[in-house]
Amino acid sequence: MERIYCVEDDEAIRELTLYALRSSGYEAEGFEKGSEFFAAADKAAPHLVLLDIMLPEEDGLEILKKIRQDPAMAGVPVIMLTAKTSEYDKVRGLDGGADDYVTKPFGVMELLSRIKAVLRRSRGPAQSECLSLGEITVDIPRRIVTAGKKEVTLTYKEFELLVFLMRNQGLALSRDKLMESVWGFDFEGESRTVDMHIKSLRQKLGEYGEAIQTVRGVGYKIIGS
Repeated sequence: MERIYCVEDDEAIRELTLYALRSSGYEAEGFEKGSEFFAAADKAAPHLVLLDIMLPEEDGLEILKKIRQDPAMAGVPVIMLTAKTSEYDKVRGLDGGADDYVTKPFGVMELLSRIKAVLRRSRGPAQSECLSLGEITVDIPRRIVTAGKKEVTLTYKEFELLVFLMRNQGLALSRDKLMESVWGFDFEGESRTVDMHIKSLRQKLGEYGEAIQTVRGVGYKIIGS
């Protein structure tokens, strides 16, 4: 049974969400603040996290950052569940490694549908492999990237973006396609997040970042040297 943790300080919303999850066959636990969530996660890591932004002690974006930096939970999908609807907050959540974004008020059926979709993507095929392109190599199971034999430190989404580009070597990929495939959905045609991550990837890969090319009027592609 898949375990879902809901970090939400509004008791009514939290209890309604937990009821819907349990009624749908999930093992679900709710927490009012981050410290309670991390204490539970240390004992049993979740398969998915529903995370509000406005929380006591520390906000959801700080909790998300800690999740992505924790080796035991770095790959756990996170859906931001919040009343904040501004583009800036959405971009911050996505850049921080969120897999989806649901705004309040939300319908229970919509939320359950999003959860199923994110869990389905997270299962995916086993990724016990390494990718290479010229002097760039990616060890997927260990999440290690090297460029010219030098290890490169990437954020969660930078890593996922590089893997997707390398799996599609030589193909011109639109920004919408990258957004949908790496972030899990089309964020209303938003391309700035993709451009920011491409720019950061190029910088971190140094001279080897030239392998990521801009395809005018389309998006990006990565090619071998």
